[in-house]
This record gives sequence, C-alpha cells and structure tokens, in this order.
Amino acid sequence: MRFMMLLELDPSKAPSQGPSEELMDEMGKLIEEMTKAGVLLDTGGLKPVGEGTYIRQSGGKQTVVDGPFTEAKEVIGGYCIVQAKSQEEAVEWASRFLAIHGPEWEIASSIRQIEEPEPEQ
Repeated sequence: MRFMMLLELDPSKAPSQGPSEELMDEMGKLIEEMTKAGVLLDTGGLKPVGEGTYIRQSGGKQTVVDGPFTEAKEVIGGYCIVQAKSQEEAVEWASRFLAIHGPEWEIASSIRQIEEPEPEQ
C-alpha cells in the first residue's frame, strides 16, 4: 500500500532561520534508512506558499489567485510518499519524521492511503 504524508506547519511558528544543520543531518539519516528499507518512494519540500497559486472552482467558475495569501495560517510544507504494509507502519514513519524536528517546530502530518487502480480482470 502506498501512503502520502502531507507535512503541515505554521510558517509564523517555524524557526526564522529555517531547518538547522543538525535537523538536516538527522533528516538525511532517516531518509537513507527509509530508502534502504524500501519504504521511501518520493519526498520533497515545497517552496513558500507566497510563491504558489490558488485555484478555486465554485458554480462552474474558476478563480485563480497568485500568492501571497494573507489567510494562510497552516500550509503544506512538504510531502513524503511511502510503501508500507499498513496504515500503522506509515504512521510510525511519519511519527519518526516529526520527532526529529524537536520542540522548536510546530509541525503535523496528515497520512492518507493512495487510491490504487482496480486490477484488470
């Protein structure tokens, strides 16, 4: 089963200098462990929300707005796609990823199984 972990954070509560060198080292070690275990399929950070575009459709009409977005409190800061045997295993990997951030980060992860196409008969 494949799972997507969406990494959510409030940019106003993140360290102003960004991730420390120690955090980047720990993240590198965890990513290497996940890769060796055959769990990690893809991962990446996202550019700041202010550099993004928001498209909304309502009543069949689309509205396109370029950042920055004043209403954005929590944003998706990154993602990770893993191959896991169960939701519990995916949650464990996400928990380990969040834990390496330490107390200076307010960070959350939403873990969702990816819909797989039905096998052809």
